[in-house]
Amino acid sequence: MPRIAGIDIPDNKPAFISLRYIYGIGPFQAEVVLKKCGIDGQVRAKNLTEDQLAKIAKCLEEDFTIEGALRRQINDNIKRLREIKCYRGDRHRKGLPTRGQRTRTNARTRKGRKKTVAGKKAVKAK
Repeated sequence: MPRIAGIDIPDNKPAFISLRYIYGIGPFQAEVVLKKCGIDGQVRAKNLTEDQLAKIAKCLEEDFTIEGALRRQINDNIKRLREIKCYRGDRHRKGLPTRGQRTRTNARTRKGRKKTVAGKKAVKAK
């Protein structure tokens, strides 16, 4: 398996797919990197030479924030929002959606499993 930016990328997939396994590199960025390095995106990752891998690694290091640095940057941004006590920071603190989604139903990804609360007992009609 070729290793780029500390990540083992799958060797049996095309290069433009394999690069997506690096955190912070999506489909468009993968194409940009390969075009800048002059590498065909359809070539399998296992067939890339050491020189080509070095070119890709250098390009990623110079032009993109990836992996640990990107994760740290995102966490710092969230921490800043929490510290200044803005609305989005409060939503992060409470574990609720931050971008205006509804929470009466859905939002289970952010809120976690349902916590059942006992409802009122029905009043019997005479």
